[in-house]
Amino acid sequence: MTKQEPLFTSSATAVGGRHGRVETANGNIKMDLAMPGTPRAKELPNATNPEQLFACGYSACFDGALQNIARRERVKFDSEVTANVSFLNDEEDQGFKIAVTLQVKGHGIEKGKLEDLVQKAHEFCPYSKATRGNIDVTLEVVE
Repeated sequence: MTKQEPLFTSSATAVGGRHGRVETANGNIKMDLAMPGTPRAKELPNATNPEQLFACGYSACFDGALQNIARRERVKFDSEVTANVSFLNDEEDQGFKIAVTLQVKGHGIEKGKLEDLVQKAHEFCPYSKATRGNIDVTLEVVE
């Protein structure tokens, strides 16, 4: 297999792990990190966590994939995707893992057609491809 040239690369640097900071290379995102429920989170109420950042990326990517598939099938509707990223205990190694529930709303489309497009988007979305077989991802079409 030949190595493909990237269309673009995004970079971010973390310092201090879950109790530190993240910043993108271009400086558009500069955020403090804190685990929910910790004293640091109380001190820094605007702090985020890796799961929130992952939820932002996955929901945006999946909504883009959904609209891409819809355009290919000549279907027009408004969509909204919410990624609920859960931080869980991992009993296999006594560590931690994440799971995702993607909630998809569609306005101006029949539920059955939306469910079909959501399944196709899940096959197409780069985040879904990256997580497939690695974490539990649940798809929910909500009204």
